[in-house]
Amino acid sequence: MSNESMITYFVFVGFFDVAEWQNFYALVFFLIYISCVMGNLLIMIIVILNIHLHTPMYFFVLNLSVVDLGYITVTIPKVIANSLMRTRVILYSHCAAQIFASVLFAASEFLLLTVMAYDRYVAICHPLQYETLMDPHRCIQMASCAWMVGILTATLHTGATFANTFCSNVINQFFCEIPQLLRLSCSDMYLIEIGAMVLTGSLYLACFVFIVNSYGQIFKAIVRILPVQGRQKAFSTCLPHLIVVSVFFFFGIFAYLRPINRIPSQMDLVAAIAYCVVPPCMNPVIYSMRNTDIKQGMCKLIAWR
Repeated sequence: MSNESMITYFVFVGFFDVAEWQNFYALVFFLIYISCVMGNLLIMIIVILNIHLHTPMYFFVLNLSVVDLGYITVTIPKVIANSLMRTRVILYSHCAAQIFASVLFAASEFLLLTVMAYDRYVAICHPLQYETLMDPHRCIQMASCAWMVGILTATLHTGATFANTFCSNVINQFFCEIPQLLRLSCSDMYLIEIGAMVLTGSLYLACFVFIVNSYGQIFKAIVRILPVQGRQKAFSTCLPHLIVVSVFFFFGIFAYLRPINRIPSQMDLVAAIAYCVVPPCMNPVIYSMRNTDIKQGMCKLIAWR
């Protein structure tokens, strides 16, 4: 295919090389998807119905659950449908919509994780100023900024990516991913998207440094204030947060900032699963399900029903 006007659809390579495994892939992704959806929906319901959870921390947890629900819904249902229908095709317009939505939710998620790290930093390191620094209006402003930056980032990347002329329609991935689409470009327009990726990558790096620094201050405060048993409990809560943030950041950087003209590898698929599937599935567990307040809210919800 010599130019973009002739391309009306893209073809995924991904996991579909062996036809006999397609039902297995569909089952695995379905179980992952349904567990992630149920976990995030449960958290949303608990936070909304329990008035004692109407605090800044759980306001951001609610937003994070909404983002995670959207983030995994952008890609996984299409993978399941393609596996069951024995097809690897996605329409050009649907691919553009998938790019927009995935970038929107990914950017919003990372910014929300940054805000949540700041919330925990203020709560632990400056408890006397918490109500002032994290008043409801400021929380709404921070969450709104995360969503707005996500929308602007998604618009920028989608426009820059699909301004390209594509010489092929075969994507070496199980969903529409920007680096894999840029590999199909046969014009210099891809340099615009490269610049956009470097710009947003710098933003994510600054957020990651802020998150690590915030948790560093939190760890110092924990060591100074809490007894040994309390430290172990606090560390067991904070460390999973950092692990998921690190997975999201490093595998995203691996996928998006590697050279475009490289040979595709299975590591692309592994990286995509790591930053698309792991955070939405793990966030309900590490941010909420291990939390006493959420457990109590769940018990109240069961008793109310």
